[in-house]
Amino acid sequence: MEEKHTPVVLKKLADVLGIEGDLKEYKKMPAYTCANITLGGAGYPINMYHQQYMSFVEGLQTDKTGLLSMIGGCVDAVSDVAMGLITDRTRSKYGKHRIYVLIGAFPFVLSYVMKWCSFGVSGMGNWKATFLYYLITSVFYSTSYTMMSVPHVAMLPTIEPHYFRRTQYKIVEYMMNSVGQVSSFVFMGLMLGGFHMEDPSPADRQKYLFCGIVLAIWFFWSPVLSFFTCPEPSSLGMHVEPVDWKYFFHEYYLVFKNRAFRQYFLISIFNSFRASFYSYADQYFMISIANKYEHFNTLNIVAGTSEFMGSPANYLLNRYFGKRISGTLFTPIMVAGLSLYAFVTEKTPSIILFLATVLYNFGFSGPGFAIETIQPDITDVDELITGRRREGVIATFRSFVAKTINSFMTGILGFSLRFFGYDVERKEPRFQQPKTVFGLRLIFTYCPIVFGLLTWYLVHKFTMTKTDHEEIQRVIKERRETGRVTISPEQKKRLEVIAGQKWDDMWIGSPVTD
Repeated sequence: MEEKHTPVVLKKLADVLGIEGDLKEYKKMPAYTCANITLGGAGYPINMYHQQYMSFVEGLQTDKTGLLSMIGGCVDAVSDVAMGLITDRTRSKYGKHRIYVLIGAFPFVLSYVMKWCSFGVSGMGNWKATFLYYLITSVFYSTSYTMMSVPHVAMLPTIEPHYFRRTQYKIVEYMMNSVGQVSSFVFMGLMLGGFHMEDPSPADRQKYLFCGIVLAIWFFWSPVLSFFTCPEPSSLGMHVEPVDWKYFFHEYYLVFKNRAFRQYFLISIFNSFRASFYSYADQYFMISIANKYEHFNTLNIVAGTSEFMGSPANYLLNRYFGKRISGTLFTPIMVAGLSLYAFVTEKTPSIILFLATVLYNFGFSGPGFAIETIQPDITDVDELITGRRREGVIATFRSFVAKTINSFMTGILGFSLRFFGYDVERKEPRFQQPKTVFGLRLIFTYCPIVFGLLTWYLVHKFTMTKTDHEEIQRVIKERRETGRVTISPEQKKRLEVIAGQKWDDMWIGSPVTD
C-alpha cells in the first residue's frame, strides 16, 4: 500500500515545489548557483566586521572610512558598467558570461586578504598612508568581485528562459548564499571572540589577517567549479555593433525607457538605502548606544537564521501569488523590528534586541526576495522594446546608479557621524552626547524605517505579473519565428503599460524589414 501511494505523494510535493517537466532540466541549477557561495558569502564578513576593523583596529575616523566607501563605491559603479558592456560584446566558445567568473576568481583571492591586513602600513601612524592603502585595496577588491558577479547575474536569463524556474534558481541561489554566509560568519566569529565579544582593538590585527587568508582560500573554489559545470551557449557567432560614445549613452538611455525597469530600479534603490544605513551603523550602535557588543556574534547568528527562515515562505508565496507578494507582506514586519531598535538604550533587556533582530531580518527577506526574482524578467521587457538580449546592460545600469548613489550616501553617513560628535577613540556610551545619540539613531533606525516604507509602497505598485511575463515571451517568440504577432487590443494595451511605450514605437510592433 505504501508503494502505491508514493507516486501520488511525490507528485504533490513536486507540485508544491513547482518542479515541472524532466528533472534533467534542473541539473544546471546547482552548477550555476554554487558560485553564490562566494558571490553571496564573501561580502558577509566584510559587512559584519570590516567597519569596526577599519575604525577600532586600524584607527580611521568615520569621516575617513565614509570617504573610502564613497570613492571606492563610485569606482566600483563604473567598473560594473564597463563589465556589463564587455560581457554583452564577448564572443567566446564558453559563452558571453561564465569565462569571467573563472578569470575574476584569481585576483579576488589576493584582494580579499588585503582587505584584512595593511602589511605594516597602518602601524606607521600615518592616517594618509593607511587611507591610500585601503583605497587601493577597495578598488582592487571591488573590481575583481565585479568581474565575477556582473557576468554571473547577467547569465541567468540566457541559461533559463522559464518564468517560474528563474525563481527556483533564486531560492537555490539564496541557499548557496547562506552556505557562504554562515560558514564564513561562524569561522570569523569564533576566531574573533565567539559568543562573548570584547571591543575590537589594534591588538586584534593578527586575528583579522588569519581570517582573511582562510576565507580567501575558502571562497576560491565555488566560482571555479561553476565555470566548469554550468554550460552556456557559445557566443562566437554573435553580431557585435561597433562602440562609440553615442552608442554607449544610447544603450543606457534605452534601459531607462523601460517602465518595468524604472519601477524595479526604484524598489531596489530604496531597499538598498535601507540596508546601507542599517549595516553602516549597526556596530557603532551596539557599542555606543546599546552597550551590548558582547552579544554581537549571537545576534548575527539569530539574524542569519531569521532571514533564512523567511525563504520557504517567500518561495511559496512567489509560487502561488506572484513575485511581489513577499515584499508587500514581509516589509511591515521589518519596519516593526526597526521600530523596536528606536527605543533601545543601555538599560534595555537583551531580549528586546533579540526580538528586534528576529523581526527585522525575517522581514527584510521579503523585499530582498522580490527584488531578486523580478530582475531577470526585466530583460524580457527590454527585448520587447529593443529586439535584443542585453542582460549585461540591464544588470549593470541599475548597479551603476545604485552604487553611485549609495557610495555618496555612505560617505555622507561617515561625515554625519563625525558631525554628530562620534569619536572612535571614545566609543563607550558614557562619552556620547545627546546629539551623537540622535545621530546614531537617525542612521540606524529612523532613516531605514522611511526607506523600508517607500520600498513597501513601490513593491505594491509593481505592474508585471506572471501572466504578463508569459504573454511577453509568447509575442517575442512569435515575432522571431514568423515575423508577425497575433495579439488582442487588450493584451497590447497591457504590454504598453508594462513597457511604458506605444506598441508601434517598440521592436515588437515595428514593421518587418527584409
